[in-house]
Amino acid sequence: MSSTRRGRYGRGVTTTHPLDLAPAHTPDAFAHEFLLNLNFDRGVTLAESSANDRYLALAHTVRDYLMARWLDDLTRQKQTQAKGVCYLSAEYLLGRQLDNNLLAGGLTDIAAQALDGLGLSLDELRGHEVEPGLGNGGLGRLAACFIDSLATLGVPNIGYGIRYEYGIFRQTFVEGQQVEQPDAWLALGSPWEFARPEDAQTVSFGGRTEKYDDDGVTRSRWIPAWNVQAVPYNYMVPGFENGRVNTLRLWSAVATNAFDLRIFNSGDYEEAVRAQTYAANISKVLYPEDSTPQGKELRLQQQYFFVAASIHDFLDNMLAEGYDLNRLPERVIFQLNDTHPVIAVPEFMRVLIDEKKLEWDAAWAITRQCFAYTCHTLLPEALEVWPVELLGRLLPRHLEIIYRINEEFLDAVRERYGDDELRIRNMSIIAEHPVRSVRMAYLATVAGARVNGVAELHSQLLRDKVLSDFSDFYPEKFTNVTNGVTPRRFLRLANPSLSSLITETIGEGWVTDLERLRELEPFADDASFLARFAEVKAANKRRLGEVLRERDGVDVSDGHMLDVMVKRLHEYKRQMLKVLHIVSQYEGVISGRLSASDLQPRTVIFGAKAAPGYAMAKRIIHLINAVGSVVNADPRLDGRLKVIFPPNYNVTLAERVIPAADLSEQISLAGKEASGTGNMKFALNGALTIGTDDGANVEIRELVGDDDFFLFGMSEPEVSALSDRGYRPSEFYQADEGLRRAIDLIASGAFSRGDRSVFEPVVSNLLYEDRFMVLADYASYMTAQERVDAAYRDADGWNRSAVLNVARTGFFSSDRSIRDYIDRIWHTPPVI
Repeated sequence: MSSTRRGRYGRGVTTTHPLDLAPAHTPDAFAHEFLLNLNFDRGVTLAESSANDRYLALAHTVRDYLMARWLDDLTRQKQTQAKGVCYLSAEYLLGRQLDNNLLAGGLTDIAAQALDGLGLSLDELRGHEVEPGLGNGGLGRLAACFIDSLATLGVPNIGYGIRYEYGIFRQTFVEGQQVEQPDAWLALGSPWEFARPEDAQTVSFGGRTEKYDDDGVTRSRWIPAWNVQAVPYNYMVPGFENGRVNTLRLWSAVATNAFDLRIFNSGDYEEAVRAQTYAANISKVLYPEDSTPQGKELRLQQQYFFVAASIHDFLDNMLAEGYDLNRLPERVIFQLNDTHPVIAVPEFMRVLIDEKKLEWDAAWAITRQCFAYTCHTLLPEALEVWPVELLGRLLPRHLEIIYRINEEFLDAVRERYGDDELRIRNMSIIAEHPVRSVRMAYLATVAGARVNGVAELHSQLLRDKVLSDFSDFYPEKFTNVTNGVTPRRFLRLANPSLSSLITETIGEGWVTDLERLRELEPFADDASFLARFAEVKAANKRRLGEVLRERDGVDVSDGHMLDVMVKRLHEYKRQMLKVLHIVSQYEGVISGRLSASDLQPRTVIFGAKAAPGYAMAKRIIHLINAVGSVVNADPRLDGRLKVIFPPNYNVTLAERVIPAADLSEQISLAGKEASGTGNMKFALNGALTIGTDDGANVEIRELVGDDDFFLFGMSEPEVSALSDRGYRPSEFYQADEGLRRAIDLIASGAFSRGDRSVFEPVVSNLLYEDRFMVLADYASYMTAQERVDAAYRDADGWNRSAVLNVARTGFFSSDRSIRDYIDRIWHTPPVI
């Protein structure tokens, strides 16, 4: 393994092993590598460099330190042919990469010292990084946590997704209303990616199928109408201080014939590049607006594009030459992260049957062992369905395969239950009404080796309600894996002060063994520890205040409880319930029923994006901003109630908001939230939860105890019972004077300059529909908030509860989640 290293990137380098390329781990060596990157990659001297030059040189230097381990891991995975995980996800909300990669490589102090010696600041340079716009919400944040834990646990993994040119959107507010701007996160380049055009895959669409004779065997083949190239971009996913580096591979779409010189020379310049424009649309933007037929088609194109490229990539590049495809279940498990990648099932079958020439039964036996499906919802409308007409036009061979899978599945259903037509219709992968469609969750359930929910309650409701017929038919398939979050990003990096206090108190090692936080429990009664814990929380609030002042021009008031609700804007998450609490307090003061001095000083922080086509969610955002404008400016409140809604909430802002929070709002209607991960992050960072018994709230409350969790609202059985009786929200409005006053104040135009029409749709929705029972839980929520106020006035008692929340929620590490996946679903041991 000896080598001579006289330069870098081939400038005089000879080597027989990638580890020999690793630079020395000293500040001087790091500074030397940094200057080389600045000179040779950026083409500038230190004196001439811009801030972006210096950031990019720093990023490339960190890459160099991880590179050798990454190359070694790629080699090891191919040589050992050990079973690995291909994680298929439409989203990866990675957050900024610099700090995470410095931490994983044990380079933070070395980099800081090296830059300081050059007269530069690590803190200043890290501020120039742009967060990758590869996700929307919890699904993407979870995927990022999982690939971090897979690397940290040493499990071979490739994460597959799409390299969106633009993220979902950059949220701005104009007169309080959401306006979507392009999220051009790649505008200055991404130093963390490696383009691999030589590994491009061809992905086809449209056309027709035909039968043909193959040496006496009748087979089918797909004759596509058009195709695109999927060009991979690789990202390193380093494990925490273990020398392991996995891969995230993201696909970008380009035309197979991007430029027609003949047409260009004829003068039709637009037509000459039309193919490239059309192809590039596939990876242009995360979740194109799908309220139009064109948007629906583009979204399906995206989903098929990345899974088809990923399956071919694995089969072409990761298998040993001559590998026996019948042994594929010993080599790989494709994890379907929600329904977006489920079209991978018929694609895998198509490849095995049409391209690899396996017989149907053999291919189906392999497929049923190579896929597993994670369901992330309980909302029927969130379980994707694709019209047969669209699927047949875009992917005709895949529709044929789906029909056969469904036919054989329904034969098995009839064999067990007889001709129970209602059951057969309910379980069919093909829905007949309102239009003939393919139910992707059903396809994933039939094809997957395992189906898991993401919290104990969610998994139970999947079995009992959402997929009850399938759990009866396949009881062995259903399991639970409660979500988790990576403690590296969401505790160690996001909350360095608390992390230092934890390490001083219980020692090293907890970052990869989060259950060790239990060792903090005795310190919940230690006055000196509580004082230091309070200092940490206060410092985090000041840090957040500085960020919001610089970012958004808003102030966080000293001495206020920070009451935080940050999550995707959706009616089931019930941001409206939080709004009604604020309006009720405000109404009490301006009506004279309350004195401002009666209010516990509180700043409410919202963070949320609404899907561009989700009109009611966008109206709620407008209302939140309107309420904030009025409340924040009214002197009668004496500054004791404040509402802040910073636009474009993302991982970077989350890393400042979560450590500063006192109260975590987890108030979805029971039985509607699959799990949540924000609830876990807040608890781990010492915020107390006010929440319903929904999703992972149930497990949080069981772990921290009723005394340190503010429970309110109906249970899931009570919600179901009220729905069965016939829920009439107007009855709750009439029966509760406080609720009536709050809704009437909104309806009066008090938050819309006297214009009653502005928020009339929100009011009407509450009074006459209220699908997620905001009004039914209002009284219980208000009572719970009174308990919150009383508890917060006892500073020592509050801090004790906060410490116990930290100590008792180590269960929610994504490392534990991944171990559960390994034990219950994947059976993929680490590769040493």
